[in-house]
Amino acid sequence: MRKNRRLNDRLGIFSALFIEIVQLQTIAMVKIGNIELGEFPLLLAPMEDVSDPPFRYVCKQNGADLMYTEFISSEGLIRDAVKSTIKLDIFEYERPIGIQLFGSDIDSMREAAIIADQANPDLIDINYGCPVKAVACKGAGAALLQDIPKMVAMTAEIVKVANRPVTVKTRLGWDDSTKNIVDVAERLQDIGIAALSIHGRTRSQMYKGPADWTLIGEVKNNPRIKIPIFGNGDVDSPEVALTMKNRYGVDGIMIGRATIGHPWIFNEIKHFVKTGTHLAPPTIDQRIEVCKTHLDFSIRWKGNFTGIVEMRRHYANYFKGFDHFKEYRMRLVTSNSYDEIISTLEEVRIRYSEGNEVVTPA
Repeated sequence: MRKNRRLNDRLGIFSALFIEIVQLQTIAMVKIGNIELGEFPLLLAPMEDVSDPPFRYVCKQNGADLMYTEFISSEGLIRDAVKSTIKLDIFEYERPIGIQLFGSDIDSMREAAIIADQANPDLIDINYGCPVKAVACKGAGAALLQDIPKMVAMTAEIVKVANRPVTVKTRLGWDDSTKNIVDVAERLQDIGIAALSIHGRTRSQMYKGPADWTLIGEVKNNPRIKIPIFGNGDVDSPEVALTMKNRYGVDGIMIGRATIGHPWIFNEIKHFVKTGTHLAPPTIDQRIEVCKTHLDFSIRWKGNFTGIVEMRRHYANYFKGFDHFKEYRMRLVTSNSYDEIISTLEEVRIRYSEGNEVVTPA
């Protein structure tokens, strides 16, 4: 009897804790303008050379609530450069989707926003966060964190010409001495942006060191802030996502690098937030099918040769941590034949199926 009573007590405590967690998670519907995103939306971060239509497709199939194009150069767009205009390709099944722009010149950014608006995305996003030298050293991306008045003026012009919500993605500041994101968030909200995504590092940090969400939480909990605030940086598991949600109160999370090779992370996080339990990891069959879907879309969108070549960067990520995979990886990244690639993937399916060889994916 005593053992049963102790067991019941423990179960009661666990149930109470779980109910409390669920109650903490219950928030109002998140909206950007009139776009409804659910209670705790998960966003696919715009990533250069990654978040193209084929990759976005497999992420959408696996639970992404809002996605963005790769960032598009304003200068390239207004000059009708093919590399820029092709990134305007969006599809109905992707909605809601945003087109992200970057640039250093206010007039060029205004013109680019007009062009992007004509592609009929659900929103237009401005990149004030890219830290790479090729962008920042030309006065674009995170460089605008050194000139907040110009950032505000640029944003205001884009808000004026856009016929849909305008959002911003940025960082905490340029360096440790300029972590002014709380003030920046207020100023951007005041001139009309509809949502803000914040990466928890400065430009000087690039992607080094742990992301600091403290200031992201301060922005979200600022009583002046009424727009949705999305946190970004180092979310690579359901546990981390739930911790950031509960600790900092963000409206949603933007996920970047953790989606590469693992688009299942969106549904994994959603399931964990809702139930407190983990989904089963993707099976070898699921990995193969997503990989094949990604390849097929890549070929349809880019053509046979380019589609095959540009898919090569993804194979190692889809099968990361698989024992003795090098032989297959080498064949996948050197073959120019679709049939050979599919044949190799089927060999991978057979070898790593349950009962044939133990696999230890990372």
